[in-house]
Amino acid sequence: MSSAIGSNARIYVAGHRGMVGSALMRALHARGYRNLVTRTRQALDLTEQAAVRRFMAQERPDYVFLAAAKVGGILANDTYRADFIYQNLIIATNVIEAAFRAGVHRLLFLGSSCIYPRDCHQPIREEDLLTGPFERTNEPYAVAKVAGLKLCEAFNVQYGTSYVCVMPTNLYGPHDNFDLITSHVVPALLRKAHMARHCGAATLTVWGSGRPRRELLHVDDLARACVLLMEKDVGEGVYNVGTGTDVTVRELAETVARVVGFQGELSFDTSKPDGTFQKRLDISRIRALGWTPHYSLEEGLRHTYQWCLENHVFERAEAEYR
Repeated sequence: MSSAIGSNARIYVAGHRGMVGSALMRALHARGYRNLVTRTRQALDLTEQAAVRRFMAQERPDYVFLAAAKVGGILANDTYRADFIYQNLIIATNVIEAAFRAGVHRLLFLGSSCIYPRDCHQPIREEDLLTGPFERTNEPYAVAKVAGLKLCEAFNVQYGTSYVCVMPTNLYGPHDNFDLITSHVVPALLRKAHMARHCGAATLTVWGSGRPRRELLHVDDLARACVLLMEKDVGEGVYNVGTGTDVTVRELAETVARVVGFQGELSFDTSKPDGTFQKRLDISRIRALGWTPHYSLEEGLRHTYQWCLENHVFERAEAEYR
């Protein structure tokens, strides 16, 4: 394995049980890294500054992947606005500052494409950051992610650290959140389509008009991009990670129905918000380093649905609901 930091590097993955963090763990293991540091939320509360400082001082990782965050779909972002801005701000500031105090020179911060202006030209370049207003429904989350990005930039400028930022498009995959109230569009559609097929329903209700366009990336493809940045010794800047293509929500719902085997009709609930109409990323910067996505949308959805079935995700969700 050719890597800038060596296979024995001590690597801390913050948020290792989440969708992104677990994908990073799979990617790192696949590349031969074994000296991985993790903590559950119960063992280490990343919103507690003193605890995070003690942890970093004791563990002194060579590299940090900051994938821990409070995430959710449109409704959750718009409903729990204070929670989303506060928790994401404090997690980012605590981890980045404690890493610096402990002498961690290299860190990768996971942001989101929602940081870009609502009415941005397409495809969106990294340089488009802060050139217009945010989408209102997820503004608190976006503000927190921009703050984390700017904190990384500031440490690089003032102290010469190598903190890089990745802005992924809409993600889906194993270990996603399949709660119908707080989840993103893909897990919500997969669960609803599965339930509709299982119950023999005639229709599948989709939130919004179905007209907005979404770029969708399998989380394992994101993880490979993050590990590539680590191994290439990229130490600064912002990198969009996506597929460079998008589909309408209607087309997405049709693909989900085909994958799950639901043969009924789609019904669109226009009383629910559409969110940003389009946010397709320019991924030329990460492509120039040799990365390309592996999964097509339908392949990725089939992989995710199979994982859900094998891990009884929908049965557990229904049991918790009851």
